[in-house]
This record gives sequence, structure tokens and C-alpha cells, in this order.
Amino acid sequence: MWLEITGKCQLECTHCYAESGPTGGHGLMQVGDWRRVVDQAAELGAGMVQFIGGEPTLSPALPVLIDHALGRGVEVEVFTNMVSIHPVLWDVLTQPGVRLATSYYSTDPGEHAAITRRPTHARTKANITEALRRSIPLRVGVVNLWEGQRSDQAVTELRALGLTEIGTDRLRQVGRGVRTGAAGLDQLCGHCGDGKIAISPTGQVWPCVFSRWMPVGNVRERALAEILAGPRAGEVSETLRTAFATRPRSACDPQCGPNCGPACNPSCWPHGTGPCGPNGGCMPNYDG
Repeated sequence: MWLEITGKCQLECTHCYAESGPTGGHGLMQVGDWRRVVDQAAELGAGMVQFIGGEPTLSPALPVLIDHALGRGVEVEVFTNMVSIHPVLWDVLTQPGVRLATSYYSTDPGEHAAITRRPTHARTKANITEALRRSIPLRVGVVNLWEGQRSDQAVTELRALGLTEIGTDRLRQVGRGVRTGAAGLDQLCGHCGDGKIAISPTGQVWPCVFSRWMPVGNVRERALAEILAGPRAGEVSETLRTAFATRPRSACDPQCGPNCGPACNPSCWPHGTGPCGPNGGCMPNYDG
């Protein structure tokens, strides 16, 4: 389950599927609302929750929600841009059952900044190193946005730092990632809604973070189980099944979500054989 707990981010990445930025807000969902959603998801058998945004570390609710999820026996992943992590938050992230995911783009600081629209390369690299020093499980996705980008070199650099969970993905035309036309089913991997859901800062429920134009309900109005068993969820599921009946499903990489071979699922990371992360199997175009 992806929980998009804020739309606020220090960056304005050129490909951000959520169109997050400094002017974004934390939405209508309060801490109590998010805790209730985690409880309902746990009762439905959720094995992992991924806190995303915007930049989830900018949400004051993040430490509380991490502790709450762990208390319900649900593993936690925080998809962060790794630009700025408060010393107190490092202690929260070091708890057993918590892992991190982030995005990386280039070995060239200038090229990296051209994508994130901020001078982020050095800070992101330093915090990746700190996470490794603290033995926090970490996966990194490298998104290739244009021809000639130093993305292959970025993978090599990450391996030299000691990372083993590294995925790669192409640009997904969703949100600010749209270059031609508009977001559509052709940008999806085909696994949306299969054992996973995403919830927005306003409480809207989507099959995944990329299919934002296909809401199936709102957790501020109805219980999660009722939404997932409802007619709208059935209609959307049928639409997706029909769309992918004649073409193969693919790996996707929400730079903010899961990614593991054929399964686009945040929970695949601990169990799958390939890199499950922002750019390995299913991670949206997202930089935190």
C-alpha cells in the first residue's frame, strides 16, 4: 500500500508523476485518518506500507505513522529523495522493519540538478552513504529521461558505494513526466490494483500511484474494505484487465513505488529476486 502523506517537496523534478513541489500541502488527511487506514489495511492482510509524497520526510506525521504501522506488524518503506533527513528521523528509520528507497540520476551534479531542479547530487549521495553506514535496507532507482544521460554511470557509482538493490526505468509520462499527449493506460505496467493500492493526501484511492485518473473511492468517506469491494473498483479492475488482455504486462518503476520483475508491488522487494524499487520493477517517476 502506497500512502502519499504529503504533496510537499523541496524539489520540482521534471518527471514527477505527483507534480509535487515546495508549494504543495499535506492534504486533507489527518494523522488519525492515516492511522485508521493503516489499521484497515492490516486487517485486510497488507504486508507493507510505503510512505511517499511529495517528500514524506517533510510530513510531521511520518514518525508516528511509521511506529503505528510497525505496531500493527506491517513493514515500512519510506520513499525519500534523501536530500535532507533530520538527525531524529534517522533514529526512526533505523528501526527493524523499516527500509528506504530513493532515486538517483547521474554522476554529473549539473545533470542531476537539471532533473531535480535543485543542487541535490552531493546531499543525496551523502545520505545514501549514511543509510548504508547505519545498515538501513536501501534500494535505489535510476530513471533514464533522455539520450546520453549518465544513468549507466550512476548505476556504477551506486554499486561502488556498496548498494546491491539498484533498478532502472524509463520516463513514465504521468504528471510532469508527460511529454506527448496525456497520461494513459499505455504508461501503466498492467499490475495496477493487483494486491496493491495507493491513497492520496485527500483520501482518494487509486489502483496505483500512476493511475491517478482512475479513483475508486475515498477513505475519508468509506472504509477501505468497502471501497475495494465496491462497484467502482470492479469497473476499474475490468478496464485494466481488458486493456492488458492483448498485450504483455511489464515492469514499471514508480520512482516512488515498488519494482520487482513482473510484479509491480512494494512488498515484492523483500521476497523477489530482482531489484524492487523506484526503478526496478514498479516505481513511479518520482524523486521523493
